[in-house]
Amino acid sequence: MEPQVTDNPEKSRYEILAGDDTTETAGFAEYFLSEGEIAFIHTEIAPRFAGRGLGGLLARGALDDVRARELNVLPYCPFIRGWLGKHPEYADLVPEARRAQFGL
Repeated sequence: MEPQVTDNPEKSRYEILAGDDTTETAGFAEYFLSEGEIAFIHTEIAPRFAGRGLGGLLARGALDDVRARELNVLPYCPFIRGWLGKHPEYADLVPEARRAQFGL
């Protein structure tokens, strides 16, 4: 089965589920949510899932959900910030006045 990205608000993180039955948490992107903003603070992929492109799938899935929720993104997490730098079509999620702060 294909990996699934889900929001786990109880843990304040997006999770990517993978493995044979897509029930194992392969990684996560932690966030802090406040009014109209989501600050990504840490992203991690379990070592046994490394090298499979799951980090990029996690970033895309989380940011697609954030766009649907019409939230602004503050990419404090180096992985999310780097991913945004490689995918300029998502840069509009970061408030224009804050993009320089994040090198975008």
